[in-house]
Amino acid sequence: MRAPAIAMDQVTELTLEQAFSLRRFADQVERMSHEQAQVLLIEQYRQMLLRETLYRDLLKQEWQLDTGFASL
Repeated sequence: MRAPAIAMDQVTELTLEQAFSLRRFADQVERMSHEQAQVLLIEQYRQMLLRETLYRDLLKQEWQLDTGFASL
């Protein structure tokens, strides 16, 4: 079973390398059992949350948002 195409307008496109990687990943997922796919999906979501936290912390540090008003 193939994943449905994304219906929303895409602002940016994938590079050729990314598109190839996505196709390879999709092929691997198609060969997984339902249980394996569930485990992978949960792990992917966990990693997405960690990445979001990392980006937020890096931006706070770069923009010096965590220094507070006492340093003004």
